[in-house]
Amino acid sequence: MTRGLGAVASLRVTGAGDTHIGGREHNEDAVLLRPDLDLYLVADGAGGHNAGNVASTLATTTVAHYFESTLEQAKEAPAYDAMGLSWAARRLATAFQRANREVIEIARSSEQKKGMGTTLVAAYFDLAHSMLVLGHVGDSRCYRLRGGLLERLTQDHTLINDVLELKPDIDADSAAKLPRNVITNALGMDEKVRVSVRTHQVMPGDRYVLCSDGLTDEVDDGQIQQAIQLASTPDEAVRLLIDLAVDQVPRDNVSALVLLCGLAPGVGRLPEQSVPPRRTYPEEHDAVLIVDDDDDEESMEVLIVEDPEDDDAPEIQIVEDRPATDAGKRRRPDETIVHKRKP
Repeated sequence: MTRGLGAVASLRVTGAGDTHIGGREHNEDAVLLRPDLDLYLVADGAGGHNAGNVASTLATTTVAHYFESTLEQAKEAPAYDAMGLSWAARRLATAFQRANREVIEIARSSEQKKGMGTTLVAAYFDLAHSMLVLGHVGDSRCYRLRGGLLERLTQDHTLINDVLELKPDIDADSAAKLPRNVITNALGMDEKVRVSVRTHQVMPGDRYVLCSDGLTDEVDDGQIQQAIQLASTPDEAVRLLIDLAVDQVPRDNVSALVLLCGLAPGVGRLPEQSVPPRRTYPEEHDAVLIVDDDDDEESMEVLIVEDPEDDDAPEIQIVEDRPATDAGKRRRPDETIVHKRKP
C-alpha cells in the first residue's frame, strides 16, 4: 500500500547552510533551505556582469516555487507510479526543467545576462516514505556520512568524466591532458537539461553535505568527513567546513549545506518501506526519432582517436565546430567553462 505525503513523517531533518565570497569580487553561489518543503539547494552560477548570481538565485527560487505550487498534489500522490517510477523524483526533475527554462528566458531578455547558467544540487526528503530524492546538474556535489563511511552520491558533469565513461581504459598521460574546468551540463545551456536524479533510503543518523566546487577544490573528502563527525550540530559543521576552505585562501566562492537526519519525536523505528509496483507497459507504438540539424550555436566535440602505433595511448582531440570567443563562453568566476557539447 502506498502512502502520500499526508502520512505522518517518521524522520526529522535539521539543517544549516552558508556561503562565503572567497577570493572573488562577487558571490555567485546560492544556498536555499526550505525545511517547510523538506527541500535544500546549492547552486554555483556562471556568466559575466554578475549574471551568475542571477542564475543561481533564480534556479533555487524557481525549484522552491514549483514545490510550493505542487504541495497539495504531492500530499495525495503515491510513492511510485504505475511504471514503478518515484513520483517525488519526477517532481524534482520537473522543477529542474522549470528552473532551466526560467534561466534561459532571463538570459535572452538582457544582453548583460546573455549566456548565464548555473549548476544545481537539490535534496528533497520524502519523509513519509523515508526517502531522499537527490537531483543535480554540473559539479556541485552531495555527500552522505553513514556508519562512519563518507560516500559521494553525485558524479560531476564534467568533460573529463564524460571522456572516462566513453574511454575508461585511457592512460594516465592522455587523461592528464584533459582540461579539468569544463562543465558539460548545467541549467541555461540548452532548452532541455538532462537531470541526474536518484532516490536513496534515509536512515536515522545520516548526515548529508551539499556544496559547491569552491569547497571541494580546497577541502578533501577526509577533511569533510572529520568536520561533520566532530560537529555536534549542522550549523557547527557548516562553519567548520567553510573555515577549512577559507584557511586555504580559496580563489572561488565557497558554499556548504549540512543536513542531519534522525527519528521524529515519539517514533521508535522506521515503518516498512514502500515497494515499487511491478512495472507495466502501455500498448506499444512505432518509435519516432527526430533529428534537428539546425544548430547555430557553437559547440564542442571530444574525439578519442586511436594511435595505430600505440594502442595504449589514444590521442585526445577537443574540436570546436566554430571558433569560440571568450564572450561566447559561459564562465564562472573561477574560470570554469560551461560549454555546450555534442553528445
